[in-house]
Formats: sequence, structure tokens, C-alpha cells
Amino acid sequence: MEIFREFTFEAAHRLPNVPDGHKCARLHGHSYRFEVHVSGEVDPAMGWLMDFAEIKAAVKPLVARLDHYYLNEVPGLENPTSEVLAKWIWDRLVDKLLLSAVMVRETCTSGCVYRGEE
Repeated sequence: MEIFREFTFEAAHRLPNVPDGHKCARLHGHSYRFEVHVSGEVDPAMGWLMDFAEIKAAVKPLVARLDHYYLNEVPGLENPTSEVLAKWIWDRLVDKLLLSAVMVRETCTSGCVYRGEE
């Protein structure tokens, strides 16, 4: 079974490694959305994999660190692409939750999915 919970935050960033003239080299912001997916066996007595509140509690400090910040100043996010951000979130949750995926959307139509190292 796989469950997920979605979170949002607002943040500014710029991409320092794009070619000269690329629009994402300029400072800009996004209304980020991300999902944290957890997988495992459903507890037969509870009827669930885990309480969604556990996911929320694990993610709360991350949202507090990202919301209304300049992502390039967050350690590990000096080049804050969606891909780098997804792995950054994963790395901070993997010891707390049975992660199966982290999905990051920086726009309504663009994003990425990270499923950990193989």
C-alpha cells in the first residue's frame, strides 16, 4: 500500500548553473507543492499504513525551513532545482518514514519525482 500527503510553501530562488540569459538565472519565486509518499503493509487492526498526522509531523520542520525563504541560502540547496529539492526533502525524511517517493512541483504543470538511490 502507498499513501501520500501534500504540502505547500512559498519561496524564492534562482538557478546559478543555467546558461547566460536563461530566465531562471534571475531571482523569482514559486508556490511550491510537494508530496511525501510512504509505502508498506496495512496494519490489520488499525486498517491503515500509518496516521497521516505522522507524515505531517515529520515534514513540519522542513516546511518551516523553506516557507518564505530564499532557497539558495539553505544549506544543500545552493542550486535549488526541483530535482535537488526533491532529494533534499527525501534525505531529511528517509530515517523517519518508509518513503517510496517525493514529488515536487514548482509550477502547476512541471515537477519531478524522486524515489531514492537504487
